[in-house]
Amino acid sequence: MLNSVCTVNHIFIEPRTCMNKLERKTNDSGGVALEKFKRDSVYIDKTGNLRNFNHKKLSRKRCGSLRGRGWKYGSGFVDGIFPVLSPNAQQILDYVQKGVATESIWGLLDMLPASLDTWDDLFTVAVQLRMRKQWDSIISICRWILIRSSFKPDVICYNLLIDAFGQKFLYKEAESTYLQLLEARCIPTEDTYALLIKAYCTYGLFQKAEAVFAEMRSYGLPSSAVVYNAYINGLMKGGNPDKAEEIFQRMKKDGCEPSTETYTLLINLYGKAGKSFMALKVFNEMMSQKCKPNICTYTALVNAFAREGLCEKAEEVFEQMQEAGLEPDVYSYNALMEAYSRAGFPYGAAEIFSLMQHMGCEPDIASYNILVDAYGRAGFQDDAEAVFEDMKRVGITPTMKSHMVLLSAYSKMGSVSKCEDILNQMYKSGLKLDTYVLNSMLNLYGRLGQFGKMEEVLTVMEKGQYVADISTYNILINRYGQAGFIERMEDLFQLLPSKGLKPDVVTWTSRIGAYSKKKLYVRCLEIFEEMIDAGCYPDGGTAKVLLAACSNEDQTEQVTAVIRTMHKDMKTVLPV
Repeated sequence: MLNSVCTVNHIFIEPRTCMNKLERKTNDSGGVALEKFKRDSVYIDKTGNLRNFNHKKLSRKRCGSLRGRGWKYGSGFVDGIFPVLSPNAQQILDYVQKGVATESIWGLLDMLPASLDTWDDLFTVAVQLRMRKQWDSIISICRWILIRSSFKPDVICYNLLIDAFGQKFLYKEAESTYLQLLEARCIPTEDTYALLIKAYCTYGLFQKAEAVFAEMRSYGLPSSAVVYNAYINGLMKGGNPDKAEEIFQRMKKDGCEPSTETYTLLINLYGKAGKSFMALKVFNEMMSQKCKPNICTYTALVNAFAREGLCEKAEEVFEQMQEAGLEPDVYSYNALMEAYSRAGFPYGAAEIFSLMQHMGCEPDIASYNILVDAYGRAGFQDDAEAVFEDMKRVGITPTMKSHMVLLSAYSKMGSVSKCEDILNQMYKSGLKLDTYVLNSMLNLYGRLGQFGKMEEVLTVMEKGQYVADISTYNILINRYGQAGFIERMEDLFQLLPSKGLKPDVVTWTSRIGAYSKKKLYVRCLEIFEEMIDAGCYPDGGTAKVLLAACSNEDQTEQVTAVIRTMHKDMKTVLPV
């Protein structure tokens, strides 16, 4: 649920927002203003013990100059310290950020003197643009250097360009830039290969990524942690976590020592897969190898436990982070809030929210979204809306995510009118409704048996600019099937090929579930066989639905034997 998760794949570490004023005015989750207070250096934690903190200590410094040091993908600049912009660099940055066309940017750059100061200014601007993820602007500046300037581009320029194209999923352009680098007789570095591998992996071209990896070795470059990290990160972004895990094992076999970033990536991988026990195992391995975790590592582990609602474990890690001398930032607090939210303790999340404010760390949009969701999950819609309104009062504009968590809160209670009001608010706010929002309304109408409205939404989706995806039809098939409208369910199922959609495991399981509810065991098995013939394999949900259709022990044994034969490692199948 988090929007602002602490990432480790950025070239530059984004500054964390902390308040450094001695006095501030905050609002609690109900919108009631709290009195001003002066931050003390001592507070009492949840166990009743005194703890202290240094309010002068910030999570990230914002000072110092590194002009002329260049740019490096693997290491970047000193933690949180970014190059200071000269007056000329600031003017370039301001102009570029106006969103002007490439020709206009090139026209401005053409007027700059060909000096070392200009060269430094261009890369200082590139640093700032990289922090803001403004890839198009980076591409414009780097292409100007390559095409129209009198500067001789170095490998850093090519690396920045490969990275920008990779971030925009333009792998062919990234590949072309690499070839230009070779033609210019620049020597590619490990960063070059790391960026190209990541670009291929992100696009799903795993064979090309492996070829680049092999090419790098043929040139005699060792496979460093920088390259392996980029490979793992790219595979994760490309949706291939199993291959990412395989590359991690290969990294260790090759004698390449995993870095803090490597372990953090693996903790994130297991956390997102709902395997917090594996995330903890990686963390323990990291500690045994004397590799020091950073704030991102701890936050990743807190998130791993948070996703499973293991708030006590998440809190233990949070405390370990503080004991290690690391000051929690907004991402860390958000992760802990999420743990309490998933565990069903909204007031625990609210307590962390208040602690974050007390410690001088300003909540961000994700903090408010998590708190709205925490109350919504627990069925406290009024409190959820109070936090939503409080967010607007403190000057934070609600995003699509903000509206969706509030919509979810009222949807759980079946408040159709309130959900429709939220949709109207979204429209008035200029937020464009998407398929996910309309699917949520479809599900709500279907759950309440308002099939007329459900069909109206489907008509809007089919005739309008919204794309009805497989999730849309899964909701319709499931709701009609559970309501006993078998004929309509089958009509929708037969319609899928004409829509260019392929039934997934949810689609097939919903069909089986409709017949299972009527105890039509033979029909359930027929659909199950169709499912297998179509190349779709069952999951734990399918097994439970099939078992529910059984009316005697023989049928139960038959279903269990079939499922276990197909998925011997499926742990979600109910034991007989």
